[in-house]
Amino acid sequence: MRARACIFLAGILLVSPALAQSSNFMTISSPEFAGGQPMPAKSALKGANKSPQLLIGSVPLNAKTLVLIVDDPDAPSGLWTHWLVWNIPASASVLAEGEVPHGAVEGKNSFGNARYDGPAPPSGTHRYFFHISALDTSLSLDRGASREELEAAMKGHVVGSAKFFGTYSANP
Repeated sequence: MRARACIFLAGILLVSPALAQSSNFMTISSPEFAGGQPMPAKSALKGANKSPQLLIGSVPLNAKTLVLIVDDPDAPSGLWTHWLVWNIPASASVLAEGEVPHGAVEGKNSFGNARYDGPAPPSGTHRYFFHISALDTSLSLDRGASREELEAAMKGHVVGSAKFFGTYSANP
C-alpha cells in the first residue's frame, strides 16, 4: 500500500498529487442552502423550477467531464430522478442557477422530461441529493437518455465523486 502524504506548514495544507486526485477531496455545495438544510422555493417544481447554483471543487486532474445526477430517495415509489446532466466540462467550478453548462447534455428524469424538474414531495420532508462524478472521458449518449443508460456508460470511467443534499417539505 502506497502512503499518501499531507503536510501542514505555516497554515498551508500541502497535499500529495496522488491524494489531490482522490475522490475524497472532490466537493459539491450550493451558496443557496447549506448541506442538509431546506432548498429555496424557487428550486421547487411549483416554484420557479430553477436548478440551484452549484459549486464544484477539487476535480481530479485526470477528469475530462462531469456528470450530475439529482435524485430523491424518499419518494413513495422509490428513487426519483430529478435531473441528469453529463459532458459538463471538467473545468466547470460553478453551475449557474437555472442553466445547463455549454456543451452538456440532459437526460430523461422520472417526470419524463429531459430537463431539471425540482422538488415536489407529495407529503412530508424529502431529501434531494446532488451527486457529482468526474469521468476520464466524455459520453456518447443522446439527449433524453435514461438514468440506466447513463450509469452503464459511466462504468469504469469514474475518477472522483462527491454528493450534497438539501431538503424540501410538501408544506414549506
